[in-house]
Amino acid sequence: MQEASWKGYRTSVLNHSVPAEFQFVCPGQGGACFRPPNQGTIYRMPDRTTQRLKDLRNGLLSLHKALLDSERAAYERDVERITSKGQYLNLVLNDPWFHWLHDLSQFIVLVDETLDFKEPATAEDADRLIARARELVSPSEQGAGFARHYFEAMQRDPSAVLAHRDMMHVFASLFAPQSG
Repeated sequence: MQEASWKGYRTSVLNHSVPAEFQFVCPGQGGACFRPPNQGTIYRMPDRTTQRLKDLRNGLLSLHKALLDSERAAYERDVERITSKGQYLNLVLNDPWFHWLHDLSQFIVLVDETLDFKEPATAEDADRLIARARELVSPSEQGAGFARHYFEAMQRDPSAVLAHRDMMHVFASLFAPQSG
């Protein structure tokens, strides 16, 4: 039962709605922290910069999955059926058909590494990563590499267009003023 209530508090923290009785200022660190009931560990609440980077990462992960699904369908249509998860993984990692997606994969890793730094990312770090992500996910008919392949995926697959739209909503929310 205690585990179930802890999960609820963890979910609340991720949604920034920790009950006031569990919030306090972290000594010597500034910023809000919380202590779940009956727990000795103090957890730092995500600040706005961290949350922006997590939102960016989650949006990019959704886009990446949609593009992988799109490329898999095109590969199976044009080349051969993929018969196992192992074969699919090997193709994604090594086949030139999927190579263009590595730029997006590597960028997501960069965002994850930034989130894992011992020192928290600054607002300027987040702004730079968001700007780079916007540049990366800009399709271009005349472009090369990722931009060109991204454009082609959007031309052939409506789900890629919808994933792009969702990513544009994420970008808009990253610059929206925060209430509260």
